[in-house]
Amino acid sequence: MQTAALMDAWTAIEGMPTWQGFVVVVGGSLLLAMAIHAGGNLLVPRLTTSIPGKVDDVILNGLHPAMYATVVLAGAGLGLMLFDLSAATIETIRNGMLSLVTAVWAVTLVRIGRGVSRRVTDSRYIDKQVVPIFQNVWSAVVIGVAIVLLLSYWQIDVTPLLASAGILGIIIGLAAQDTIANFFGSLSLYADGTYHVGDYVVLESGERGRVEDISVRSTIIRTRDDIMITVPNAVLNKGAVINESSPKRKRRIKVPIGVAYGTDIDQVEEILLSVAANETSVESRPKPRVRFREFGDSALHFELLCWVPNPARTARVTHELNTGIYHAFQDAGIEIPFPQRDVRVSMTDGAEPAPADVAERTSVGD
Repeated sequence: MQTAALMDAWTAIEGMPTWQGFVVVVGGSLLLAMAIHAGGNLLVPRLTTSIPGKVDDVILNGLHPAMYATVVLAGAGLGLMLFDLSAATIETIRNGMLSLVTAVWAVTLVRIGRGVSRRVTDSRYIDKQVVPIFQNVWSAVVIGVAIVLLLSYWQIDVTPLLASAGILGIIIGLAAQDTIANFFGSLSLYADGTYHVGDYVVLESGERGRVEDISVRSTIIRTRDDIMITVPNAVLNKGAVINESSPKRKRRIKVPIGVAYGTDIDQVEEILLSVAANETSVESRPKPRVRFREFGDSALHFELLCWVPNPARTARVTHELNTGIYHAFQDAGIEIPFPQRDVRVSMTDGAEPAPADVAERTSVGD
């Protein structure tokens, strides 16, 4: 029934003088646009406050102006069709109005994408470095679809353009294959959640440091020597990356120590736990523990295991623990042995006899 009522209304408008029908159609579209504008001003704030987050605010406010602009343009197009115009002119008017509507929506969607990216960047749950990538992809897709629609309105054959674009794409792909590999490498790293800005990572080549920045092309890592290393994302995507900050920033450190045979092993364990307890950077939970690992050639091998709150402090805490253990062992009279090798030399045929036993001792290196 609504369709029949609209047809009857359009028939009545066609029965009016042309200029009156034009005024009625255009005026009606303006009134409808004003109603959409006023209704949107009332409904959008209510909808945006009832929906959690801020992204919906950007989307609804962005769609609102495009909707009443579309209504005004549609009304103007219908009004012009009331005049006694040729089929070619009517077709030109229709294509022109469709082109304007398409342009309005393309600009609106690109602006919405930028607004959403700005709001999303403020969220602590989303990686800020990857948002611009998706924003650029969104803008490119919207503009590409809009261009294809505009060409189709004006009956421009896009086949030669697509063929040329395919050849050009192959040429660009060959010339910029490293850039493309780095781009898709950054997407893969983001999708896998390999690391984020602020994480401490160890690369397959041995470099260790803090992730300072992640861009579309590369990742910047600051080493412990305060040196910036720029690594292409394609290289990181292919190699093994150890993330010391994931899944938690707590890291366990292992401090190996050897004591002489005959040492009271219970006393050794007590001293090691005491040193760990006195170090403020060592976490109390999980508790530090001591493990008697093996009987070595010249020492009993122990290992102190404890946790630090941040991987950046592992080297410093290891230094403090080694220093504390050395002083504590000295105070307790516990010997830290070093490798010892006995060399026996025998001389014959009237040569000067050598000492019966020669002991050669070499201390353990760094």
